[in-house]
Amino acid sequence: MDTWTQLIGCMNGKLYSLITLPVGDCVLIRPTDRRKPQYVACVEKFEKDSSNNVNVHVRLYYRPEEAAGGRREFHGANELFLSDHYDVQSADAIERKCVVHSINNYIRLQNPGANDFYCRFEYKVATGDFTPDSVAV
Repeated sequence: MDTWTQLIGCMNGKLYSLITLPVGDCVLIRPTDRRKPQYVACVEKFEKDSSNNVNVHVRLYYRPEEAAGGRREFHGANELFLSDHYDVQSADAIERKCVVHSINNYIRLQNPGANDFYCRFEYKVATGDFTPDSVAV
């Protein structure tokens, strides 16, 4: 499946919100522990299982506090690291679309919203290594 359409909610039988997600879009995924922030992920593919449930294969972004070394002064509030951590989730756990910008595109935004993030590092979970290993701050 290259796209998936999700009904976000309905009220009195009327459609509240409908989103269509193609492969490559970024999404916010509901965590099982509601005290934790949503996961940010890039959609790799959708597939139906033998029970006709839709699963989404994702590549996860990490927040600085989730990575080795933790959050530092130079990390922005909406900064993420593209990790090498892949996962499969129920598509029903997707809450909404978001956008992960390059740092340069993020800086150019007039009014970044709650669904706007930026990424300037890739992160290897097993080793705690970053690529690039340094950037201008």
